[in-house]
Amino acid sequence: MTTLLQRSPDDWRAIGGLYTAEEIAQQPAVWRALHASLLADRDFVDAFLDNCLANPLQQVILTGAGSSAYVGEIVADELNAAWPAQVRAIPTTSLLTHPALYLDPAAPLLLVSFARSGDSPESLAAVNLVRDIVPGARLLNITCNADGMLARDSAADPLAFNLLMPAASCDRGFAMTSSFSCMLLAALAVLGKGVDIEVIASLADSAIPGWGPAIAALADTTAERVVYLGSGPLEGLAKESALKLLELTGGSVTAMSGTPLGFRHGPKSVLNAASLVIVYGSATALARRYDQDLVDELRRDGVAGRVLTVGVGAGADIGIDAPAWPDAWLAPLWLLFAQQYALFRSAALQLRPDNPFASGTVNRVVKGVTIYRHDEH
Repeated sequence: MTTLLQRSPDDWRAIGGLYTAEEIAQQPAVWRALHASLLADRDFVDAFLDNCLANPLQQVILTGAGSSAYVGEIVADELNAAWPAQVRAIPTTSLLTHPALYLDPAAPLLLVSFARSGDSPESLAAVNLVRDIVPGARLLNITCNADGMLARDSAADPLAFNLLMPAASCDRGFAMTSSFSCMLLAALAVLGKGVDIEVIASLADSAIPGWGPAIAALADTTAERVVYLGSGPLEGLAKESALKLLELTGGSVTAMSGTPLGFRHGPKSVLNAASLVIVYGSATALARRYDQDLVDELRRDGVAGRVLTVGVGAGADIGIDAPAWPDAWLAPLWLLFAQQYALFRSAALQLRPDNPFASGTVNRVVKGVTIYRHDEH
């Protein structure tokens, strides 16, 4: 019998989780397809960027809403350290409300938009806002949907480039899974200075089935409060991990995120016997010392029900032998833990992971947003 993430496909279909299970499991294959498409597009992307990242006056804004914004947060510091250009992650939800804080009409700007559907009102409005305020701004749309409004509106614009992800990455399920990891790897590959997608995919081939039984068992234990912690680029991953759990459990599990050092400054008060703390171990030696200090403290205190580490090497509770890469590069692997845990926890709570909000209070593509012009008060 075929097994898909610890269950049969028929079982996932029966509980309304087949799409999400398939989209988590397919990621190594989709990443390989992404690698092939990026090789084919490389010359076109390079011509569009025109070495702008080497310009210290160049402003680069990585943007998106919700999960798409966290893609930018994970990669921003890695890219900023790699280039003279000034790279920042700013959500569309902040750009739209406070454009004067972020947009300089006199500075060259590259707006990198991350979008699964390309139909979110904030994504479309942010592009139009930049067109209004920053003449000559270039627009790089990293999107999973060739038919979305973001891609279609930019198709004929010489100042825009649509970098399309493999079609399978446009998740059918409610939560972003394949779409998130593909856009993350695409940003690192296209805007960074090297990421070996083939090696990452091979590591994921082992991690998904290897971690599965332990994650499924963890999800069968009650955890009313779950805290994800990560430092540097992994702070953005912690945010995405907490959001995945909130989404797939329909908000029935309280999930929050932070940094190992910041957790002591008040957020630690959330812990009780029904709490689970997951610490993403950094690949950076200095950060790892801080990570371990907190893990040791939490285990010594005994306030949390359980404390787990996810990271490189045998010392992690959930780990894999991976190269000594930057944290942003390793984030797609640790994401596989968070996605599976959220899916299994949703199933344990007898929810429907493909659509945990049957009432429509939260939607796959955001609705109900009124967009106001920046120059009308």
